Order: sequence, then C-alpha cells, then structure tokens
Amino acid sequence: MLATMESVLDWPALKEIRKALAEGNFVDGQKTAGSRAKRVKHNEQLSPRDDSRKQIDKLVVDALRRNAEFQRVVIPRSIQRPLFSRYGPGMNYGIHVDDALMGSGVKLRSDVSVTVFLSNPDDYDGGELEMVSPFGPQEVKLPAGWAVAYPSSTLHRVKPVTAGERLAAVTWVQSYIADPARREILYDLDKIRRRLGNLDPDGEETDLAFKAYANLLRMWSEA
Repeated sequence: MLATMESVLDWPALKEIRKALAEGNFVDGQKTAGSRAKRVKHNEQLSPRDDSRKQIDKLVVDALRRNAEFQRVVIPRSIQRPLFSRYGPGMNYGIHVDDALMGSGVKLRSDVSVTVFLSNPDDYDGGELEMVSPFGPQEVKLPAGWAVAYPSSTLHRVKPVTAGERLAAVTWVQSYIADPARREILYDLDKIRRRLGNLDPDGEETDLAFKAYANLLRMWSEA
C-alpha cells in the first residue's frame, strides 16, 4: 500500500533541516548504494559525519513517531537513521529495489520505505518519485514536510531533475507486521473500528471491531 501523510514536519523543524542542509557537507550518493543500485544512483547525500546529523536525524524520526497516520500505516518497530539526499539538474536515481537488510552492526529488515519531502514541488522540475505497480507507474511529488510510505519490495525511481533542487529525507522501517497485505488489512480495519467508535461507542459491533483488530495484531505481529 502506498500512503501519503500530510505535514509530518512542522515549519520550525523543516526550517532547521533546510538550514543544516544548506550549510552541510554533501558526498556522492553512490557511497550508500548497494552493489546493483550504484549503477543507477546519481545524487548527493549529506555526509554521515556532518555535525548537524544527530539533531536533524532526530527531528525526522521523532516527527514520524508522533504522526498518527504513520503509526497506522506502518506499525513501526524500528526506524533506520535517515539519509538526506540532494538532486540538482541532471541528477536522478534509476529503477531499483531497496536492500532487504539495512544498517551496520545489528541489521534492520526494510519492510517500508519512507520519503519525507523537504522541497516544495515548485522548487524543482522533474524529480518525481515513481513506483512500478501492476496498474502502471505511480508518481509522487508532495509539498515540503509531507511524506510517502510504500513497501520496500517495490521497484521505484527518482526521475531526472531538470531544473532547481530536490531535497528529501529517506528512511526505512522494520514493521511489527512484515507482510504488506496484512498491514493493509489492519489499516482498513483500524479505520472501521475508529469510525464505529465515534458513531456507536457502546455498540456490540464496535467491541467486535476492536477485538478483531487487537487479535489480528496479536496473531501477525513480530514482537
């Protein structure tokens, strides 16, 4: 399931991150690409040793954890340290799939990929995040501070930027629910139970919806 989340980053956080990126040290994005992705990755990324990284990493991760829609869609167990990417004219990231295991030392399984947009759509031309799907290509280009989450198993690319500058934070999540189809079922059921809770808080059907959600989560989760 592809899901967008409005205003994950508020303006003060977005402003602080943009300032850090404007002053930061960027390196070739291929340094963090897997062996196959190196062939098609043409962007820049904020150096992992940049002085600002600890603070702006925390801003992104904390904002995601506070976002109710992110919690419902992803059911996160662990969130990987973000990468901050920059695309200028002519830069792109060709078709690829994200690595199954992320991080150094203890590995995190990448169940869900998340892009937090740091530039507004009118700041750059091109640069759409494009997913390969059975229904044809799906393009995403969101306002600054918004985010999109999608299964990490999805083939996707960042189309070439033709003008301006595209800034984004990208991270990966290990979910308590590894199967994307099960995550979607839980997401739909959560909407139903919350709706019933508003319409008929003491109803038998409301209790059953909450029970079904809790028991499926218990059955499918990897604690």
